[in-house]
Amino acid sequence: MKTTIQEQEGKMIAILEGSLDTAAAPETEKIMSPLNNVEGKDIIIDCKGLEYISSAGLRIFLGILQNAEEKGGHVYIKDINDNVRSIFAITGFINIFEFM
Repeated sequence: MKTTIQEQEGKMIAILEGSLDTAAAPETEKIMSPLNNVEGKDIIIDCKGLEYISSAGLRIFLGILQNAEEKGGHVYIKDINDNVRSIFAITGFINIFEFM
């Protein structure tokens, strides 16, 4: 699992590549933790390279969303593939997040 955080045009971008499974979740959560402190900026989670997400990965996404909303920001999921989209649909997360 590879996770990259960068700032572009006033937005924070998290780029995920690989499988965000239970084993990868602790390190991914650590790398993505700065997103929990972003105030008033949009956060985009780029999932173009994300092949799989487990419940542990969904928990990370939910935590980022909750923190962003408390601080006046929005979280968008970008370029999600059909496999990952089906996981979001089955868990109901498809109704919680905004997709682009």
